[in-house]
Amino acid sequence: MHSVNPMDLSGRVALVTGGAGGLGKGSALTLAQFGADIAVADRNTEAGNALVAELRDMGRKAFFIDTDMMDIAQVRAMVSSVNERFERLDILINNVGGGRPVAFLEQSANSIDRHISLNLLSALHTTQAAVPAMIEGRRGGVIINVASTEALRAAPGYAVYAACKAALVSFTRTMALELAEHNIRSHALAPDMLETEGLTPLLNAALEAEKAARDRYIPLGHMGTPGDFGNLVAFLVSDMAGYLNGLTVPVDAGATAASGWYRAPDGRWCLYHGS
Repeated sequence: MHSVNPMDLSGRVALVTGGAGGLGKGSALTLAQFGADIAVADRNTEAGNALVAELRDMGRKAFFIDTDMMDIAQVRAMVSSVNERFERLDILINNVGGGRPVAFLEQSANSIDRHISLNLLSALHTTQAAVPAMIEGRRGGVIINVASTEALRAAPGYAVYAACKAALVSFTRTMALELAEHNIRSHALAPDMLETEGLTPLLNAALEAEKAARDRYIPLGHMGTPGDFGNLVAFLVSDMAGYLNGLTVPVDAGATAASGWYRAPDGRWCLYHGS
């Protein structure tokens, strides 16, 4: 049954992996603003507990789960903790992930395995553990898989990371079909150029000329925030988006659509450098 306010998430429970900072934190805070109760899973205990305190100050029920998302047993225990605490699960945000630039031929076997475990297998195992709780609740649910624009284009230096994110997009589409009979919807989000803790040092170190060039690369002319990302998450998990399923949405101010076009210093749109 739809809420009077289709954006109202009151009474619903969201599990956010990698939720202590960045896009996970932005998603948790925005979902809480619309009434959802939140389970935050992360390895950063201090940041996770600080976020939980903030969520509780907003009047939401919230708790932190210290979880190594590359450990299947811990992933299953995480989902069990949510079920025990809230007795329901409506929203899953598979947000955990990351990587460092390295040429593929220089990447060790251990590094490849860790990238795959963190960026792909963690989401698969979490989804497999969480979906039965959604089905048992008979209320449907929504899964948001945080991919990347690197899933949609070449990514020199990030070959394994990008491959995992591309696989996550494909997994999202398949889940959209397999779980539709249970009214469980699935979407993938592909963020780019959003101000997160991991990107901030690089942004601060950039020269003014580099920052100006970066802003010209972004069609809307400025960086996005975790709150911008959270706004889309809140919409997609709400009843407002109840007929949307299987989407892959770039969260990049139009950078993916630009596909090589950029704004020159004089304001003209040019195709590739030097046009």
